[in-house]
Amino acid sequence: MKPSRSFDDLVELVSILRRECPWDRKQTHESIKDNLIEEAYEAIEAIDDGDFNEFKKELGDLLLHVLFHSKMASETEFFDIGDVIYTLMDKLITRHPHVFGETKVKGEDEVAENWENIKLKEGKKSTLDGLPVHLPALIRAQRMQEKAANVGFDWPEWRQAWDKLEEELHEFKETLDEGNKEKSADEFGDLLFSMVNVARFFDLVAEDSLRKTNKKFEDRFRYVEEKLKENGKLLKDSTLAEMDEYWEESKKNFS
Repeated sequence: MKPSRSFDDLVELVSILRRECPWDRKQTHESIKDNLIEEAYEAIEAIDDGDFNEFKKELGDLLLHVLFHSKMASETEFFDIGDVIYTLMDKLITRHPHVFGETKVKGEDEVAENWENIKLKEGKKSTLDGLPVHLPALIRAQRMQEKAANVGFDWPEWRQAWDKLEEELHEFKETLDEGNKEKSADEFGDLLFSMVNVARFFDLVAEDSLRKTNKKFEDRFRYVEEKLKENGKLLKDSTLAEMDEYWEESKKNFS
C-alpha cells in the first residue's frame, strides 16, 4: 500500500493495522485515551511555534486517533466513522441556522448566543454542560465565562471586572495575613478566576499567555544555568546576585 490523499484509503489503512499489527490489535479506547490528549497538545505546540510542517503532521496524528477509535467502536457495533461524520454534520447544520436556515443574525455575538440556546433545546440542562471536568483549569475558567457571557451573564464593561479583580486581590492578601492556608487557597482561586475574566474582555487567552510566560521563564532559566556552567559553577554554588546578573542578560535574548 502506498500513501495517497484519499480519505477512504486512510480508513482502509487503519483497518489493516487494526487487523494485522499485534500492537494495534490489542489497543482499547481506554489504553490510548491519554495519547489523544498528548497529540492535541503537540498540535498546540506546533501552532505556537509557527511550524506548519509539524502542525500538518500533528493534525494527521489527531485524525488517526479519530479513525482508530471509530474502527474499534465499529467492531462492537457502537458506531463507525460514517456515524461520526453524520453526527458532526448534523450538529453543524443544526447549530448554524443563519447559514442553513432562515435565521438572521447581526454578528458573531448573536451566533454564539444562538449556539448556546440551540444546545439547551437539544437537551442540555445547563449552558455550562459539555465542558470536560479535566480541561486545564485556566481553559475551563475562560470557557465557562465565555459561555455565561454568551447568554448575557457578564459585566457590562471591563472596568467592573477590574474592580472585582482588585477586590479579590485584597481578600487574598487578608487571608495571607491571617495565615489561613485553606481560605488562602480559595481566595487565590477567586483571584485567578477574576484575572481570567479581565483578560477575556481584551480577547486575551489566559492559557496561551501563561504557556508563553512558562516558555520564557524556561528559556531564561536555562540561559542562567548555561552561563554559570561556562564559568564552572552550578546553581547551588552561586549567589542570588550572580544568578540575577545572568537573568538580566537573558532578557535581551528571550523577551
